[in-house]
Amino acid sequence: MSEQETESVKGCDMRIRLTIVLCTAMLLLLACRPVAPPADATVGATAAGQEDARTPVKLGVGFIPNVQFAVFYVGMAKGFYADEGIELTMDYGFENDYLKLVGVNELQFMIGSGDQVVLGRAQMLPVRYVMSWYTQYPVVVFARAEQGITEPEDLAGKRIGIPGPFGANYVALRGILEAANLREADVTLESIGFTQAAAVSEGLVDAAVDYGVNGPVVLTQAGIDVTQIKLDQYLRVPANGLVTNERTISDNPALVAAMVRATARSIQYTLDNPDEAFAITLTYVPEAGGDNEPANRAVFDAVLAQWTPQADHRLGETTLAEWESAAALMQRIGLVESLVPAQELFTNEFLP
Repeated sequence: MSEQETESVKGCDMRIRLTIVLCTAMLLLLACRPVAPPADATVGATAAGQEDARTPVKLGVGFIPNVQFAVFYVGMAKGFYADEGIELTMDYGFENDYLKLVGVNELQFMIGSGDQVVLGRAQMLPVRYVMSWYTQYPVVVFARAEQGITEPEDLAGKRIGIPGPFGANYVALRGILEAANLREADVTLESIGFTQAAAVSEGLVDAAVDYGVNGPVVLTQAGIDVTQIKLDQYLRVPANGLVTNERTISDNPALVAAMVRATARSIQYTLDNPDEAFAITLTYVPEAGGDNEPANRAVFDAVLAQWTPQADHRLGETTLAEWESAAALMQRIGLVESLVPAQELFTNEFLP
């Protein structure tokens, strides 16, 4: 890719691109109030001569309608959730809000990152991760190629843009700094909200922390060569996945198993049929089509790799070692006071 001059009009264009792509940041999150089905709901069955008696499930996701949720749109459109007796709807809002709602059983399922599950357990919320969706930690540190930032040690003394000291962005940054024995005091953190692509493009920061399918894709689409540092190169921790609570697991394990089976089927179908999956997604997110389609297809193509199972994992699986790493990291960087027992954070028992 060729290097581009950064002019004021380019900065404006970059902000527009950042908004159009609608990637995984939380600036434009819409706070919704989810309504959960009763805690003792069972998976619906079809009676002879009657319509499906499906169990309504509202899935909390921490963003707005977006091509990155293609898996769930595919599952709804192809009837994979309906086949399991589930009437699935999507609820878009804030991940930390959903964590509390799932923890108190006002909502039964959400998509959450592993670090959020650790935080929830530390706050005595009985949440549990039952299936991975992203198989790589999605947050990266990225920079323009001319900065020469390719390894964690290259960040020493640099200005790094970040939304704030919270969430997956902060966790990934601290893990990457740790890999080079760097502390926060060894870099300059600048709170830039969710304008990472524009800030890097305009030279306001030397590097920024963002989802790999967000800022780096935006800049690449603009013809700007970038480098990325991925947490997974140095530390494996669970990424985004399906989270429920202990009461749902104990009172209605059939529903949990059905959600996991349908989601696994949806992931595999999306990976096997990307063009069809993208077309289905545009029916749920029509604003991603038209003039915006090329940028959104670039995001979709990039995120497919995030859903592809690792060679040493079956689809949906996480390991005790990964959760031990996540719990220890969260304690080391001060986001939890004491070490959360890793075995309480997850289960693979519902995987197909």
